[in-house]
Amino acid sequence: MKDLQIAIDGPAGAGKSTVAKLVAEKLGLLYVDTGAMYRALTWKAMQQGVALADEVELTRLACTTEIQLFQSDSGPLRVVCDSEDVTEEIRLPQVSGNVSRVASYPLVRKRMVELQQKIAAVGGVIMDGRDIGTHVLPAARYKFFLSASLEERAKRRWQELCNSGKAMDYEELRRQIAERDNQDENRETAPLAAAPDAVLIDTGGLSIPEVVNKILQACDK
Repeated sequence: MKDLQIAIDGPAGAGKSTVAKLVAEKLGLLYVDTGAMYRALTWKAMQQGVALADEVELTRLACTTEIQLFQSDSGPLRVVCDSEDVTEEIRLPQVSGNVSRVASYPLVRKRMVELQQKIAAVGGVIMDGRDIGTHVLPAARYKFFLSASLEERAKRRWQELCNSGKAMDYEELRRQIAERDNQDENRETAPLAAAPDAVLIDTGGLSIPEVVNKILQACDK
């Protein structure tokens, strides 16, 4: 497994992170949540008052900010930005509403992709994001693209926020996810798209264990 690379892509709320983490545990792979890296940078920029329209400053920030991912023995992946644990903060709606904009800048993505590929070069990994199979790890042995309807994804994300005590208006959340879909699909650099050789999985109506099993079965062939 030391050289195995698995790429999981898909839109917001499709269940990528949860599924990828569980598959990583089953196969003994390092799990890398690339979306959390962009979220951490977005959070840092907002904290420092960096204009999200300023690609030059955001690129500078990307090159000087240390973002680390740690898998705790139990619980979610911990995200540390310049020595500060921001695992909860990067999931706030105001960060979610701006992350696609930050991730759309070519020089920001170039820096992040360099970091992600460096991590993957160390050993076996499973990465989830928007352009893993098409751009970050185009030679990955296994590629998957998870999808679900906008309504299904909005309901999942809304329930996650409610469970964590960060409830927000459902219609506003749905609007934000739809807007993010549009930004991800139409950005100039590495837009959201399934790799030609990716296995497509519609997660609507499937439980997390069912999706995990589909991926494990595909990897076992």
